[in-house]
Amino acid sequence: MLQILNLSKSYRKTLAVDDVSFTVPDGQVGILMGPNGAGKSTIIKSIAGLLRYDGAISIQGIPSRELAAKRVFGYVPEIPALFDALTVREHIEYIRRAYQSDVTEEEVEAILRRFELYDKQDKLGNELSKGMMQKVSICCALAVKPRVILLDEPMVGLDPQAIKELKEVVLELRDQGVTVLLSTHMLEMVNELWDVVFIMDQGHILATYTRQEAGDQDLDAIFFGTTDRERAVGTEASKHGETLETTEGGREE
Repeated sequence: MLQILNLSKSYRKTLAVDDVSFTVPDGQVGILMGPNGAGKSTIIKSIAGLLRYDGAISIQGIPSRELAAKRVFGYVPEIPALFDALTVREHIEYIRRAYQSDVTEEEVEAILRRFELYDKQDKLGNELSKGMMQKVSICCALAVKPRVILLDEPMVGLDPQAIKELKEVVLELRDQGVTVLLSTHMLEMVNELWDVVFIMDQGHILATYTRQEAGDQDLDAIFFGTTDRERAVGTEASKHGETLETTEGGREE
């Protein structure tokens, strides 16, 4: 389970995330959606331990900053960062040792074959394309054997076969009781994957929907229906404020 409680983060005078709370239970796939600047990246980096923040984040009931939580947490960043002088296989070995993972050689080989990296496992990090780097990042996260995994725009740069495999992996993880949080702009790519969706804008969660609550609506309809409604409310509130200001000004005259 991934739990976010009263998360807030400011960059100097700019409040990027304002008192956000949400939970993704065991064995569910959560989707974090929102326009650019909504606060998604700040939440993701906070969960991953890359930012200081106010509030609380727990992984499997353990505070996220504790080592025990980090050992069961996998993270695929939007922009993969590999070591130039390590091979594909050495990246996975590095992760296995750092996390004290019990992933077996057979499991590592299966992961590499699945993402078409087995014959490229001796290539160095600086020899890889963006898509291959992304696949290595995914393999490293899976080698942790996580109980909670965070994927930030994981399909960007992947070829169609790798996207297909990643979707299947997400569903398999869900069936194994793993908690998955996925942030993406490619809504059509995750329509068949999600269990709960969180729609963000201006540092807030505007709405939360489960698949049961959404009925036959796809993610596009849910997202644009929510954001259009919020814009309409904001416009009406703005007009109301202008009317009050005009009225009060008239009285002063």
